[in-house]
Amino acid sequence: MPATQPAPDRLNDFVIKFANVNGTGSASANTLIMKAIFRSGVPVVGKNYFPSNIQGLPTWYEIRVSADGHQARGGRVDLMLAMNIETYARDVKEVAPGGFLMYDSTWPRSALLERHDITVLGIPLAKLCNENFDGVRNRVLMKNICYAGALAALVDIDLEIVRALVTEQYAKKPKLADANLKAIELGYRYAREYLPCPLPLRVRRLDRTAGHVLIDGNTAAALGCLYAGATVGAWYPITPSTSLMDAFRGFCERYRVDPATGERNFVVLQAEDELAAIGMVVGASWNGARAFTPTSGPGISLMNEFVGLAYYAEVPCVIFDVQRVGPSTGMPTRTQQCDLLLCAYASHGDTRHVLLFPADPGECFTLAVAAFDLAERLQTPVFVLSDLDIGMNDWMVPELAWDDAYRPDRGKVLSAAEVEQLEKFQRYVDRDGDGIPYRTLPGTSPKAAYFTRGSGHNQSGAYTEDSAEYQQVVDRLTRKFATAATLVPKPVLEGPGNRPVGILSLGSCDGPIREALGELARRGYALDYLRVRGFPFGAEVEAFLAGHERVLVIEQNRDAQLKSLLTLETAVPKHKLHSILHYDGLPLTAQFVTDAVVAALGAGGRRAAAAV
Repeated sequence: MPATQPAPDRLNDFVIKFANVNGTGSASANTLIMKAIFRSGVPVVGKNYFPSNIQGLPTWYEIRVSADGHQARGGRVDLMLAMNIETYARDVKEVAPGGFLMYDSTWPRSALLERHDITVLGIPLAKLCNENFDGVRNRVLMKNICYAGALAALVDIDLEIVRALVTEQYAKKPKLADANLKAIELGYRYAREYLPCPLPLRVRRLDRTAGHVLIDGNTAAALGCLYAGATVGAWYPITPSTSLMDAFRGFCERYRVDPATGERNFVVLQAEDELAAIGMVVGASWNGARAFTPTSGPGISLMNEFVGLAYYAEVPCVIFDVQRVGPSTGMPTRTQQCDLLLCAYASHGDTRHVLLFPADPGECFTLAVAAFDLAERLQTPVFVLSDLDIGMNDWMVPELAWDDAYRPDRGKVLSAAEVEQLEKFQRYVDRDGDGIPYRTLPGTSPKAAYFTRGSGHNQSGAYTEDSAEYQQVVDRLTRKFATAATLVPKPVLEGPGNRPVGILSLGSCDGPIREALGELARRGYALDYLRVRGFPFGAEVEAFLAGHERVLVIEQNRDAQLKSLLTLETAVPKHKLHSILHYDGLPLTAQFVTDAVVAALGAGGRRAAAAV
């Protein structure tokens, strides 16, 4: 059914959304289209919205095509591929006026697809596959590949690029490659013959993806662990962090196996629960290995006891928290930034931890390396907080770069010779005034032996219940936290830094905010923007807060956790901070940021924001 209003021409600027059934193999077809657009030189990003529980439930995948390279969720749907009859009513409502919806017309079209302001395109996918392929499972799988071929015709993707990708993917399985190529051809030919090809939504070749890769944050973080020299990983599976350890194991199998002997120079352990996993990491780190665990909020909750032990015993370890909405399955496994306070003060007693906030997969790689260096230099747990949007979605980022001159920063580790020169080894003495003591690795020297315990030790490492000795230790830990503020990655400032109103945020909010800044500038709002990359907050954050009359704090949680940290850990007057909160489980959009900023500032705010 044609739309009453023709769709506007949208070259390299549109959103495709796939509505599928979990477990049908649709992911391969959807990512095939994304990769083909990327190979066309057009910037693209993929967002996955999937159930974490059982096969057969609805799943959605969204591709944003953006010549300008925007990586945030688009906030609108221009072309919907409705492949799940159970979600027709929802899917048809999401299509923007003037947009398009494609569905499997093998069966009579449901009345739920009736909309007079969009164009509905039918293609008999099941019929085509039933006539050309044998086996129920094979037909289901090929139906997805068939719609990928039809979509290539509709949005004008070069078919040779699609064919090349299929051939590469199944290079070692020629029969499977032939079947996929046949399905692609079936969909492509049908669309070209019976559907209006190409649509106004079209891919036109550019050269804006050179020097970039498509990668998800969990894979990039795993690669960062490998390059940082991590040899021990322990974890308990939990969405959305499991793929981080899967990727690390894969990299180690490829690069950490002695080619001559077959000996594996790494250990990957699946523990019985998250508490056991962090216990293994603490033990391995105490022995001198670089060790880590990936988890999410529910896992952090279970790890608290051993995190406290590592903090007070000053054992370096790295924890990746791929944040999600909350406990249980389904909606709780959507994206959110809701573990900031949990990680900052994890465990019981007076504990404060170092946190790093990557904004995209590229920073997942670099900050993974930084996390291990900081953990060993500071002798403390370090948390890397990404989220589901970063961790499990495909982003276009600059090619990951590496300096071969890099050497791990092991911090203050004494050798046997250095221990012998000491009159007496005292594990927790601050010799340099930075709050960081000197440590030894097990077996270094009998002279450096001590009993590792939690908060009940003195500066020599001996057991104590003396109040003054206890306070001496925790006061030094406070000094060490102040040192950490000078070592964490510096925040990133956009703007001159002297405007009356500023935005402060972190993590995956970055892309939507930077995109929104352009639109806000066109409307007359001139704002500074500071992206925090580490906690504790350094002098740059304090200066930004002090230098602006008003600061809009944008974050993805209900309870304004970043704002809470700022009020707790800096000197900023609370009245200066205004929260903009997004917490529906979906990634933030630039439109949401734009609307919220305009609502917060109003017309008077526009004049104030523009004044310098």
